[in-house]
Amino acid sequence: MRFRPCIDIHNGKIKQIVGSSLKDKKNFAAENFVSEKDSTYYANLYKKYHLKGGHIIMLNSVNSEFYEQTKRQAILALETYKGGMQVGGGINDENAMEFIEAGASHVIVTSYVFKNGIINYDNLAKISDVVGKEKLVLDLSCRKKDGKYYVVTDRWQNFTNEVVDFDILDKLEKYCDEFLIHAVDVEGKNSGIDEELVRILGAWAKIPLTYAGGISSENDIKKLMKYSNSKIDFTIGSALDIFGGNLSFEQIALRW
Repeated sequence: MRFRPCIDIHNGKIKQIVGSSLKDKKNFAAENFVSEKDSTYYANLYKKYHLKGGHIIMLNSVNSEFYEQTKRQAILALETYKGGMQVGGGINDENAMEFIEAGASHVIVTSYVFKNGIINYDNLAKISDVVGKEKLVLDLSCRKKDGKYYVVTDRWQNFTNEVVDFDILDKLEKYCDEFLIHAVDVEGKNSGIDEELVRILGAWAKIPLTYAGGISSENDIKKLMKYSNSKIDFTIGSALDIFGGNLSFEQIALRW
């Protein structure tokens, strides 16, 4: 179990947002924090503390007027910390290698694989073949509906028909190196972890899993350890002091 840092980029700025608020219309997101620093500051910080396997998420649609600014920040971070971070947001088989060549250890994919509410195995095979299984992370970020956790796509706005459970994890793990899973309902709310989801992930844990969402205190990390049997990694966003919160980034980085 280890700490994975993050760089979330929206409208060309490094931000922490409320995940469930993200909308393509008018490029809107409820903001917890907007940094005055660019992505190279955070990439250098993570490099200094030898934190590997963190993720850079581009939160604008490729059709947004802000996409190129957001992409530029992502590329700068990758070039600053080559091989140290993963990147996701609008990744497909045609552009994936651009990010790998810029320095990404892995590309993170959701919407390209989950099409029309289901897993598109043709696209999954394509992206896995292009970058290699060892450089692919599948993002199964999800929201709860009718008592189940459904994968959501298009910057967490649209529900698919795919449920996050042992079955889907078993089906997909042969195509990828890791899973990244944002608990979107608690993402950015500093309200604590989604304990039920963490239990599901911890009980499976056959390949590396990173959980994101709701961690706001050391107690939340202890709960994550307990409910996952210390089998899954974690990321923290707006609760960290580097993003305007109260948790010491340095302490977390040195401890985990």
